[in-house]
Amino acid sequence: MTDKPKGRILLSITGFNPRRWHELLSARRDVVLEPDGPADPSIEYAVVWKQRPNLLATLPNLKAIFSIGAGVDHLFADPGLPDVPIVRVVAENLTQYMVEYVCWRVLDHHRQGALYRAQQKRKVWHEPPQAPADQVSVGIMGLGQLGGAAANALIALGYRVNGWTRTPKTVDGVTTFSGNDGLSDFLAATDILVVLLPLTPGTTGIVDYALLSKLRRDNAIGGAVLINAGRGKLQKDADIVRALDDGMLKEASLDVFETEPLPRTSAIWTHPKVFVTPHAAATSDPAHLAPPMLDQMDAFDRGEPLRNLVDRKAGY
Repeated sequence: MTDKPKGRILLSITGFNPRRWHELLSARRDVVLEPDGPADPSIEYAVVWKQRPNLLATLPNLKAIFSIGAGVDHLFADPGLPDVPIVRVVAENLTQYMVEYVCWRVLDHHRQGALYRAQQKRKVWHEPPQAPADQVSVGIMGLGQLGGAAANALIALGYRVNGWTRTPKTVDGVTTFSGNDGLSDFLAATDILVVLLPLTPGTTGIVDYALLSKLRRDNAIGGAVLINAGRGKLQKDADIVRALDDGMLKEASLDVFETEPLPRTSAIWTHPKVFVTPHAAATSDPAHLAPPMLDQMDAFDRGEPLRNLVDRKAGY
């Protein structure tokens, strides 16, 4: 049996039970939930989610930070974030969960799930007209690991897929748009909008009434649809409710919100045109995420480069 590496892992997560993470990480390295003082020299790696502000600031031997969620905006909110590499989580099962969620919600809106559920409550036997998938255009904002995989799955189902990114990007089978100049054209060609953007200063609040008003409403599914499975602060909740109330939006599926958990007083909970899930589209499963993190730490200790690094300038 080989000894564990000397450098310890600091595990600091909120909103998740740390027990399973601690169990899996400690199988190969020593793990602590708190440093031994603000300048603990034994800590070389941090595995975090919304850690306490300034917790990492003075750790002298910290080599890298690993975020357990797909988003890293919580890290940049830390005023004491040290200048060390940040690794974002990439795992096949996390991508699979998101692809499943996106396809589920696209299919449900396209195949008129809300109408059928309402008919069932009234015991109505009626088959409305149904458009084929190739008459429906799905637009994905964000074509990273998650957005690209979702696009491929939707193409396989027969949908026309558009994509919008901050900078130009090419994806096979996807009609792509980029930057501020391409955003209006992207929205005008989109029936179902799927938001999978990272949260940065430039994307905060981007899903507002003005953006939603540019979606194509004269289409084969009877109106524009919004699906947000990215980050809650990408959207303005009140603007979405307004767009639903005045018919700018036909329906919405929302997995994320400006404030989480979604306040019980929010009109979104009971809105008849909204499908709500509790930030559950792609759950971080420690059994799938911890081993690759440990592998990267071992490789970095051997002098190999880290993968899936966050671009600090871009914010993701």
